[in-house]
Amino acid sequence: MITYSARLDVPRELVRHVASLLRAQRRAVGTRPGTRALTCFYQALLVLVWFRKGEDKATLGAGFGVSRATAYRYVAEAVRVLAVQTPTLHDALARVAADGWSHVILDGKLFDTDRLAETTTSVKGDTIDAWYSGKHRDFGANIQAVMRPDGLPIWTSDAMPGHLHDLTCAQRLDVTGALYWAASQLDLPTLADSGYEGAGQGIHTPYKQPADGRRLAVDNRTHNSLLRSLRCQGERGFAILTGRWRTLRHSTVSPRRMGAIVRAALHLTHFEYRYLPESC
Repeated sequence: MITYSARLDVPRELVRHVASLLRAQRRAVGTRPGTRALTCFYQALLVLVWFRKGEDKATLGAGFGVSRATAYRYVAEAVRVLAVQTPTLHDALARVAADGWSHVILDGKLFDTDRLAETTTSVKGDTIDAWYSGKHRDFGANIQAVMRPDGLPIWTSDAMPGHLHDLTCAQRLDVTGALYWAASQLDLPTLADSGYEGAGQGIHTPYKQPADGRRLAVDNRTHNSLLRSLRCQGERGFAILTGRWRTLRHSTVSPRRMGAIVRAALHLTHFEYRYLPESC
């Protein structure tokens, strides 16, 4: 095996932040000093290399002088620790409103994963792959996210099977309920694409073209144009996550675990954008 030097383009402060969270976790579970193969700092470094570069864990572990099993265990532990740091949806919405933003943006994305041999029954009664998206023609986990108007993601959901539509995922996760509350109590409406048509009050979607081929009325076309111009920034939300953390582009883990991995990446993003609560 040939080794070589490499540079990780993350700030040292982020490594120290992750290390401090891991140190607190070790104290909480009663880990005795000197019993781990890596210190908290080097475990944090290993995890950030995995998030940033998406390297194979066996190769990554060899580079840090630990076994494949230890590398898997260290990454899984860090994902759990980071994921629980993210705010709840209600807290995230309340903060956006307190910061003076006018609205939020709702969107969903299929995070690409390897095939999972799990089937389900479709609405037509057919047996289908649970994690296969006919829209994207790929396997993966559907993740819902809420973004600020400037595109910064503020909250991401648990993983849902890829065959489900965005609106179905949002309803089953009660995202729509939280957004109704934000619209009525915080005066914070939500903008979304046509995949959320019929979501309910406070969630604004485009008007669809009439089925008979007639053009939309001028008022409706104007509404759609304004909605697109405001909602387009929300497209940046997932791009910020997948562009920065390469491991999100394709995963070999169970798609059920993608929700926690994306939330962990969200916490890392919030640190880099200086968007963590003061308690952190």
